[in-house]
Amino acid sequence: MLFFMSGCGNEPETRLETTPPTEPIPTATATTLPSPTPEPSPLITPTQTLEFTPTTSTPLPTATTPASYPESHFIPYVTGHSQVYELGCEASASVDWANYFGVTIYESTFQASLPLSDNPDYGYVGVVTTDAWGQIPPYAYGVHAEPIAEALRAYGLPALAVRGYTLEEVRQKLSENKPIIVWVIGNMVYSEPVEYVDQQGRVAIVAPFQHVVILTGYNETHIRYMNNGKYYETPNEVFLTSWGVLGNMAVIYE
Repeated sequence: MLFFMSGCGNEPETRLETTPPTEPIPTATATTLPSPTPEPSPLITPTQTLEFTPTTSTPLPTATTPASYPESHFIPYVTGHSQVYELGCEASASVDWANYFGVTIYESTFQASLPLSDNPDYGYVGVVTTDAWGQIPPYAYGVHAEPIAEALRAYGLPALAVRGYTLEEVRQKLSENKPIIVWVIGNMVYSEPVEYVDQQGRVAIVAPFQHVVILTGYNETHIRYMNNGKYYETPNEVFLTSWGVLGNMAVIYE
């Protein structure tokens, strides 16, 4: 069994997929993440004043009737690429997701459209071109779902940020051929969540080695996802453990 450790760092090669790969697909298994090796560097105080104010998003209710989705479903023709910036997994996944729905966005353009903040719930934390992956605020970190959804809506996409989403809701959405952007840890591993208080006293839950991938399919026991243009599968319990660190956060097509 192969394990691929890839987070917000660039991978050595890019593989564009035009159809889901033939089986078997590498299976991600849980492992212990290394401690961040780069020496943390304090953030440069952003000069931008633009900052997204998230609104409360209510997760869809858990179905109370029998599930309307099939036992397994894999979305065809989801293509992707290897991210341009070491700390740019959110923008990379976002433009791949947008491309599936027929909207072309340059990764650098999308990254530049994100507001800056010291709180990832409100904007991008860090310097995408120079900072290293694996830290937490106030050091370089990345961005959470709400600013990403807001930026995607600016391109006319019905993107909605949700938290507390369930596996049943994931399966329902994937069965409708709607890929999902999710916030996990590394390549489906675990790290300890931390409560961070920003300069304005606002609280965010963050975690080392946060990463973003796109869910593309499922069966009874596994979830399939795309990471930097490549497909992987992981057992449901591994996915749920990693996804749960940041509260089952996602961007869905709604």
